[in-house]
This record gives sequence, C-alpha cells and structure tokens, in this order.
Amino acid sequence: MSWVVFSYSLPSAGRSSPRVAVWRRLRALGAIAPKGGVHVLPARDECVEAFQWLAQEVEQAKGDALLFRVERFEGLSDAQLIELFQEARKRDYDSLDARAADLEKSLDARAGRTRDLARARDLLARLRREHAEIARIDFFDCPAGAQAAGRLARIGQALAPGEAAEARVPPATVAAYRGKRWVTRPRPHVDRLACAWLIRRFINPGAQIRYATAPEPEEVAFDMRGAQFGHRGNLCTFETMLKAFGLDDPGLRAIAEIVHEIDLRDGRYTRPEVPGVDAILKGWVTYTDAEREAPGIALFDGLHAALSQVPRVAPSRKRR
Repeated sequence: MSWVVFSYSLPSAGRSSPRVAVWRRLRALGAIAPKGGVHVLPARDECVEAFQWLAQEVEQAKGDALLFRVERFEGLSDAQLIELFQEARKRDYDSLDARAADLEKSLDARAGRTRDLARARDLLARLRREHAEIARIDFFDCPAGAQAAGRLARIGQALAPGEAAEARVPPATVAAYRGKRWVTRPRPHVDRLACAWLIRRFINPGAQIRYATAPEPEEVAFDMRGAQFGHRGNLCTFETMLKAFGLDDPGLRAIAEIVHEIDLRDGRYTRPEVPGVDAILKGWVTYTDAEREAPGIALFDGLHAALSQVPRVAPSRKRR
C-alpha cells in the first residue's frame, strides 16, 4: 500500500510555540514516527491534504518541510507499520476506556441521585466525543476501539434503563420480494432513506417505493404502523431488514450503527460519521420525498463504499 511521509525542521533559535503547535497537529492527525524523525500517514487524500497544510504552516514559521509518497519502506513492512498505528490508537483507546470503566463502576452508587446522573451523562457525552475523535484517526480499525465503544454503549444503556431487549426477527428471502412495490411514510428521514437505499441496492433494484400514510393491497410496508418491516425491540427498521434478509458486510454494519444512533439516539453506538450525516439530513428538511430519496441513495452509496474499504497489506519481501 502507499504511504505519505512528512519531515520538517524549525529554526532552533526560534520560539518554542511553533514547534509545540506542529507536534500537537501531528498527534491530532494520527501520524506515527517509526524512525529517523519522519512522520507517516496512509496515503489517503485527506491525509495528504492535512500534511500539505502542515507543511505550509512550517514554512510560514521559517522552517523547512518535505512531503513525499512511498510504496514501501526498506526494512519495515506494511504489516509492521499498521501495527505501529494500532499500538498508538490502542494507547488512546485504553486511556479512554480506563476512564469509562471508572464511570461504569460508579453508576450503581449513583442510582437515583439526579445531580450525579446528570454529571454521569455529561461525562459520557465527553467520552463519546473523544472516542469519535480517536476513531477519526484510527485508520486500521484497532480492536481496542470496539472494546471501548462497547463499554460506552453499556453505560448509555445503564443511564437510560428500560430499553427493550433485541427482538427476534423472522427471516425473509430476497427472491420473495423481487418485483414488489414498497411503501413507507412521507418525509423520509435517516431510517427510511437507508431502507430505501437497501431495497434498491440489495433486495429489489427496480423497486417502486411510494410515500404515503397507508399501504395499498400487495404493497410491502416498512417503517410505518403495521409494517412488515419496522422497529423490533431495540433495532431500527434498517437493522431489522438487515437481519431479516441476512445481509452483512463491514459497510452495512457500519451504516446500521450510524442509522441506529441518529434514529434512536440511545448511545448504543459511537461513530464519527454520525454528526456529519445527521447535519446533511437536516439540511434536506424542505425537500419533497423524491428530492430526499435521490441524494439519500447517493449518500448511502458513498458511505457504503468508504466504510467497506479494508486496508490491503502488501506481503513483505524477502531480502536476497
């Protein structure tokens, strides 16, 4: 795989503030420094752009910066570099998880104490934001992130008791729903738009989807009263449909977490994409049903493509 490398120097006699600022920026970008004073990120467009801006800042501080791409490092395999990234993110996640564990242990003692529960919710919100910031630079899906996210979800459920248990979802087959006409409530928001995308991309590509307050005979209803596919237990309709049709891949799982959090806001999942997706959907408030669906399909196409990407690790070459 490709990497982008950043190296810089600042005047030794100058003020220390530019040096500290660059160090903080590198840390915030998630860069690692494997050896020789160089800083490395995966060669993604956003990482390259971030290093370009940082190089400009270094030059404005009368320093020198060098930015270049490499396909491989001599003596350091892609797998070893990815391990360094994961070790760095593990330290971040472990620090967060330790504070989350302290909060989790304190919940029983705080039960019924309104002021302390409010403080606990505030702390949970801060931990979620911090988790989202770490996840933003977790380029290779460090397993510690899922562990910390799971603890935050448990805390969220503990602070909002009474949530229904996950219900059993009757299975369905894609073949049985080919050629069907679908219906859901007007003014679709995140759950219904995600379901419309799922129907068109995975279940019935040529589907007719109608937006109305009540279904007609032979129509398949979703996310509305009495629908074949709707909320079940603590699942939103998108999650219900995934389970019913047995659809599963990394991108679909990630989208399900995003949709769940925007739709139910129960703190079960912490995804860095949630605020951005939520803001986009709120921007469509004046759109008609059709005007919402078209960009909604494009939005979820993009999310699925981005969230389905798995880093490719080139095999290490043996020296001759």
